[in-house]
Amino acid sequence: MATHHRAVLLVIVLLGRATTGAAQVAVPAPAPQNPSPMVEHSRAHERVAVRALDGARRTFIGPLAKPVELFIPASTNHADVLHLVVHFHGGAFIPEYAVSQLAGDHVVAVVNLAPGSGVYDRAFSDPAAFDSLLANITRETSVVLNRAATFTDVTLVGFSAGHGAVRAILRDSAHFDRVNAVLLLDGLHTSYVPDNTVMEKGGTLDEGNLAVFVRFARAAIRGEKRFLVTHSEIFPGSFASTTETTDYLGQVLGLRRTSVLRWGPRGMQQLSEVKMGRFEILGFAGNAGPDHIDHLQAMPEFLGKVQGM
Repeated sequence: MATHHRAVLLVIVLLGRATTGAAQVAVPAPAPQNPSPMVEHSRAHERVAVRALDGARRTFIGPLAKPVELFIPASTNHADVLHLVVHFHGGAFIPEYAVSQLAGDHVVAVVNLAPGSGVYDRAFSDPAAFDSLLANITRETSVVLNRAATFTDVTLVGFSAGHGAVRAILRDSAHFDRVNAVLLLDGLHTSYVPDNTVMEKGGTLDEGNLAVFVRFARAAIRGEKRFLVTHSEIFPGSFASTTETTDYLGQVLGLRRTSVLRWGPRGMQQLSEVKMGRFEILGFAGNAGPDHIDHLQAMPEFLGKVQGM
């Protein structure tokens, strides 16, 4: 299932980054959808200016023969304790910048496969795929630092379709235990049941795709994990929106949204929040492409929030 709305196709255009690979792999097209034609000018949609970042970069071939971009900030050169962030979907600069702004010693690996969360899910459905990714990250980091690299914790970040990789990784119990934190940026989707039947017309959510996130949220509520989900108001039409899926999480967990009116990062407008323990949902205004991209652009602030939970 390619659960991913059309707005994500703006990522490459707006960020000026393209994903290329050593080999072309046939993948299914994203699911059709009916995005809002509305254009608004009430939000700033501020963008992080691309700039040179001090550090080392390595590239290696990862899942689906796609390149994985590794960034090791200069501040990690003499660190004994390393923290790993693995980001799925979107150009590398924003994750690199986000990690460079964190306190402590972080390394980030950026994985781009193709539009559609189903592609990410299938690529990591075999637990060996994530094991291989971690081994390659450790190897390349060790080369740069000229010593054996050890990561004390792992944070997974999924923007839009990238949540499919996070979902697949967490389904494995060993990986669930290995991952310390998860950040989902406007990308928690699932199918309708029956397919393409919205809830207004009697459809329900495919809860199977959400089960592992409910489990991770429960662990975060207990203080064992850290879990932050952000979402917009985009309504894809042919599959569940991030508003509907986060509503589901709150309902299953017995949590209620609190209405708020405050400015968020990059000129975003926050409308709601849910919080208990180390689990949090932040809801933001907007149902157009730029509103979706706002969530990726605000990754520095959101990642900092996750690390501080």
